[in-house]
Amino acid sequence: MPTTKQMDKMTALVGRNVPQKPGLAPDADLPAEYWQALLNDPRAEARSGPSEAALRLDQIPKHLLRVACRRCARVVEIQKVDAVRLYGREALWKGVAQRLLDNTCAERTGRHEEDGCWPAFE
Repeated sequence: MPTTKQMDKMTALVGRNVPQKPGLAPDADLPAEYWQALLNDPRAEARSGPSEAALRLDQIPKHLLRVACRRCARVVEIQKVDAVRLYGREALWKGVAQRLLDNTCAERTGRHEEDGCWPAFE
């Protein structure tokens, strides 16, 4: 339990901690300082290059390629050498991954819009 002196000290500090400006409204634009802080974050540069899905097979440095389905949580792996042999060096990884998932898709509804897997590149 705080002493009377400590309680008086806490009471004096209560009014000082209130922010002078009100916060932003839910639909208000975020301040420029916020966006600048995001851009200055070193983690922002890590994803600024082209995504792995947009690369050709001969541009990907990994030897084991993995794609997962966001819909059925299935994972398909293929070695880069096998993917190049089957689909060619110039094939985009995005297209190859979609074909790999579609060839073994378990979610078939009969409607073209709903059929197939949703790739997530790892």
